[in-house]
Parts: sequence; structure tokens; C-alpha cells
Amino acid sequence: MGETVTAPDWGETVLTVSNMHCGGCVRGIERALGETAGVAEARANLTTKRVRVRFDPARIDVQGLVKALASTGFQAARFDGGLDAADSEQRLLLRSLSVAGFAAANIMLLMVGVWAGLAGDMESVTRDLFHWIAAAIALPTVAYSGRPFFRSAWSALRVRRLNMDVPISLAVLLATGMSLWQTWTGAEEAYFDAAVMLLFFLLIGRFLDARVRGKAREAAGNLLALSATEATVIDQETGAHHRIPAGEVAVGDRVLVASGEKIPVDGRILEGSTQLDTALVTGETMPAAAKAGDTVYAGCVNLGGAVTIDAISMADDSLLAEIARLMENAQQGRARFVRLADRAAKIYAPLVHTLGAATFAGWMIYGAGVEQSLMTAIAVLIITCPCALGLAVPAVQVVAAGRLMRRGVLVKTGAALERFAEIDRVVFDKTGTLTFGQPSLLAPESIADDDLRLAASLAAVSRHPLSQAVVRAAEERFGTIGAAPDALETAGAGIQAGNVKIGSAAWCGVTDAPQQDQTALWLARPDATPVAFHFHDRLRPDAKAAIDTLRGWGMRTAILSGDEQGPVAAVADELGVDEAHARLSPKDKIAYLENCKANGVRVLMVGDGLNDAPALAAANASLSPATAADISQTAADMVFQGASLSAVPEAIAVAQAARRRVFENFGLAVLYNSVSIPFAVMGYVTPLLAAAVMSTSSILVTMNALRLRGRSAP
Repeated sequence: MGETVTAPDWGETVLTVSNMHCGGCVRGIERALGETAGVAEARANLTTKRVRVRFDPARIDVQGLVKALASTGFQAARFDGGLDAADSEQRLLLRSLSVAGFAAANIMLLMVGVWAGLAGDMESVTRDLFHWIAAAIALPTVAYSGRPFFRSAWSALRVRRLNMDVPISLAVLLATGMSLWQTWTGAEEAYFDAAVMLLFFLLIGRFLDARVRGKAREAAGNLLALSATEATVIDQETGAHHRIPAGEVAVGDRVLVASGEKIPVDGRILEGSTQLDTALVTGETMPAAAKAGDTVYAGCVNLGGAVTIDAISMADDSLLAEIARLMENAQQGRARFVRLADRAAKIYAPLVHTLGAATFAGWMIYGAGVEQSLMTAIAVLIITCPCALGLAVPAVQVVAAGRLMRRGVLVKTGAALERFAEIDRVVFDKTGTLTFGQPSLLAPESIADDDLRLAASLAAVSRHPLSQAVVRAAEERFGTIGAAPDALETAGAGIQAGNVKIGSAAWCGVTDAPQQDQTALWLARPDATPVAFHFHDRLRPDAKAAIDTLRGWGMRTAILSGDEQGPVAAVADELGVDEAHARLSPKDKIAYLENCKANGVRVLMVGDGLNDAPALAAANASLSPATAADISQTAADMVFQGASLSAVPEAIAVAQAARRRVFENFGLAVLYNSVSIPFAVMGYVTPLLAAAVMSTSSILVTMNALRLRGRSAP
């Protein structure tokens, strides 16, 4: 017999990487960890400067992961939930920016005096003194404020790698070194003002970049910050109350939530009833009623009386924590546009150095002096930094994902936005998607007491939605209903106790029932006329408005359902859907989607059930409600919270607006390089002007992305 191979028990950790600055860094980190023995998967997130690693603890530990990154020039440490690399970077950038700005203002005042003296009768001794004072201010400023660039460049060069900070650091050091040499030799001009102002402008661009990326962390991080920090746990033996950190609440603990408090963990109400503010979790603005037996989620605010809940998850496994993780995953995806920008940025660094060296050599051959040739080359190094190109896509994705999250739509991958932007047809499942998937008994008052009580006693043993609707109607009339002791359920048919049956018409022997009516149960017993129980499933409140919006945009809509023709046609007529297809198996739904693809139609599938998961995966793009089966949520590109179906047009509108912003940003980056690089090579751009132009291009790209925070439609 062959030897049994045991699958490894994978561990998972999150590392924070302080010197992750660009798409090239992301690729380098993932490649370094991916090539390390014992690592199954590594996903780097540029926005949060973190790496989620899945590894085999038997082959490598966290320190081994840190060493693997250190060998390629990346400074990593285990993320402990405190101040991480992204927060530390913003603090460093802000301090460096403040010092550079203060120094630049003072050096500029000195240079104004020198410039005025050059036009007058200033003696060389006075001019040299001003230059030395400027040097005394500039040198420590460059050493301090240049750290964000110098550290990153050195980490890359140490392992024979190039990144965007290498040409920037080279330009700053060359400008400072030349100025010091000119001051030492008593030249009329020095460029300390240019070197420090260069740093100042570069730091402005880098700080704004960090702030934009920080918006994504804030979007997800604010969710967790809004959750409760403490919980009141009830000792189940003594009844004593204890206040403990919310993170220490265990599954099965009983937690008391007083009026006005936030629910600390997901749980089920054991005692009490109340009203909850669920806006944080579902996006619903109206308070929701909650009573014993209802499930409540961490982050909701108790607006009514005190309730006791049974914890069904720990704080780290709550719905709120899962939303935050989905937001982080949304920024990790490698969308097509991101890959395009990354490939362009990858070839930039060697191209920049080659262009800078060629510019210096060309000007020297042309007959210019070393000073002019070097200053022109420095301007080229600065102006060709691909910051705008590197920001073009991530800035848009961050803002778009944040906007959708505020409206209750969770983007699971960055590529989802691209796919949603290309949609021209939307197909819906019916039950649980267009409707709530919670049928209720139609006209219960017309059913006799004995019939309703008998039917409910059989239905009480079943979890089928129609059976549960019968039980709910009976409990509203009679109170608690006991289950028939000898009742047995036959899957797909009904329930039987002795000679009494409740179920489908065929199973109950009813021959005159409408064949297409699936949403009915029949109660059959000897020597009595069968009794029909009809049901209706309430539509989502804004389903028609969502359909009308999509059709107004020129998109065709359809229903793909496994239900019978009658109920499907009724919903389609009420909502004004273009097509309605009933009695479809999962294979039939996939065949419909494949036919659409073959005809060049890009389809968005919106569904919630287990049988919808294959169709969700097969569609060009997919969306699922938060109440969907786990497998459907896994297959979907986005998940929406709450009861509103307006999430469908909202997701499409934001995705299409995001695509426009991406194209505009690419256009801005191309225009910037097409205009600025020739001028820099020809010597019309000083290093100071190059820094200002380069930073301005990054700011323009960022501001263009922030336009997504407003409302837009296709």
C-alpha cells in the first residue's frame, strides 16, 4: 500500500511591511514569499501595507517569513493590531513635510537676497555667507526629510532591485551635492532652495498618496472602531454580571446589552425585545424590531429595552469583522487595469535612469558644462517619476469600494469593478432575490380554526419555508403550536401523521389543483374535502424601481428561476421584466448565460440560493444578498446588505463611473509624460519646476478619483 500523505494544517498570519510603496513592491513581496518553502499563499495589500500569508507551521514560522522578506530588502514584522506601517508612514511623512516646508521658506528668503545682490553690488563674501547659511539649513533638512525616499531606495539597491524612489533619491542627492560643491568653490549660484523645495513637493505628493490609500483603511477600520469595546457577560451559574473586553466573549456566553449600548458580538436574543439601529451593518436607516429568537449582529445599537443574547460568534468572527475583511480583500485584487499600470511602472525605473544618463551625455556632447548637463539630467529623473501612473487605478478602486461600502455593497475583488462596468444585461433569481424568500400564508382568516391548527401541528416538524409560514400563521391565532408526535416528513413531497397529510397536490391525491401552482400546500384527511393553503412571497420594496432604472439605462432584464411558470410570470409582470424563464435547473441557468456570452452579451447575475452558485460563478459579473447561502456569497463578486435592491443599479453606476475615472487618469498620466519629458530633456525645466509638475500630476489624479464620492450614473 502507498504511504498516506497528510495535508498540512495551514497557519495564517498578517505581516506589516513598512517599505511597501508601489506596485513593484507588491510583486516583489508576493514573489519572495511565494518562492519560500512552506508558503501556500501570500497576498500583499498596498493600501494597508500588510501581507496576509498562509503557510505550513511545520516547515516555516513567522520569523522565517520575516527573514525571507528581509533577504529581498523588505522590512516586515507581525501585525499586532496596533499602530501599523501605514499609520507610521503617514506620521513620518507629515513630520518630514513640516520640516521641509519650514526649511524651504527660510532658504528661499536667503536666496531672494542673493538674487537681488547679483543684480546689485553684493560682495562675494556676503553672497558666500548666505550660501553657507543655506547649506547649514539644507543639509540636515535633506538628511531628515529625505528619509522616506532614501530608506526605500537603499532597501531596493541593497538587493539589486530598482523602485520609483531610486531616481528621486538620486536627484535630491545630486542637487544637494552640486550645491555644496558650488558653495565650496565660491560660485555665483547654488541650488539648495531647489533641493529642499524638491523634497517639499515630493513629500506633498507622497503624503496625499498615503492619505488617499488611508481612506480605504478608514472605511473598513471605522467599522471595527464603531463596534463595542466591552461587554457585560452574565455568569450562568451565579447570575453575576462581569464587564470584559468584547474580544474575550466566547461562543455560548450570555451577554446583557443595555439600552443605548452597542451589541458586542453576533448573537441570538434569549430574553427581551427591542428596536435596533442596524444602519452600520445593513445600511437600513429605520430601526428594526428584534425579539427572542432573532439573530442580532455586532455593531448594532440597542434603542429599546435591555436584552440578553446568546453569543454565536467571537468578535473576530462577527459579520462586522467579515465586512472589514471583505473591504481589505477588495483592494488586494489584481484587476486588468492594475496589472497594466504595474507593468508600465515596472519598466519605468530602468527607463528613467537610462533617459537621465542619456540626457546628461547628450548635453555634455552638445557642449554644455557639467553643471547645466547635471541639472538637466536631475530634472529628467524627477519629472519622469511614474507616481501619477501608479496612482491611476488604486486611487479609483479605493474611493469606489469605499463609496459602495457606505451604501451597503461590499466589493470582494478589485476586478469586480471592471466586470460590473461592462454589463449590458441583468438577470435575477426570483425567490430570495427579487423577493424576500419568506413566504406568508395568503388570507389566513379564510381558513377554519381546526384546519389551521391541524396543518400547523404537522408543519411544525419541517423547516420548509411554506411549512414555517403555516406555523407562524397558526401561532398568531392560537399561540404556541405543538408538533404532532408521529409526523414524518418526505423530502420534496410533504408531511404525514397517520392518515393526515400536508404537502403537494400530487402527494396528497388532489387531482383538480392548478398544475403550475407550486406555492400551495394541501391538507388531506379521510372523509374530508382537501384544504388549500396559498402563499405569497413579498417583493423587495424597491425591486420595481431598480428594474425601471436598469431598463432606463438600456439594459435588458430577465428572471431565471426554478419555480413554476405561474409565480414567475406574475412577478415578471408586476416588475416589468423583459424575460421570464421558469422551471430552470442550475444547468439550464448556466446554458442561458453561456448562450448570452456566445452572442457577445455581458451578463450580471443576481442570486442567493445554493442552486444559484454555479450561475453566479459562470456569469460575467455577480451580486448576492447578505442573506444568501455561504456558497453563493463566495461565488459572487459583490455582496449587498439590507433589503434594498437599489444596490444593483448603484453597483453598476459606480463601476461605470470608476472605469471613466481610470481612463481619465491614464489619459492624464500619458499627457503629463508626453508634454513634460521632452521639455525636461531639452532643458526648459528646472529641478524645482520638475518637482512641482510631478507632484501636481499626482494630485490631479487623486482629485479626479475623489470625484467618485459624488453621485453618478451611466
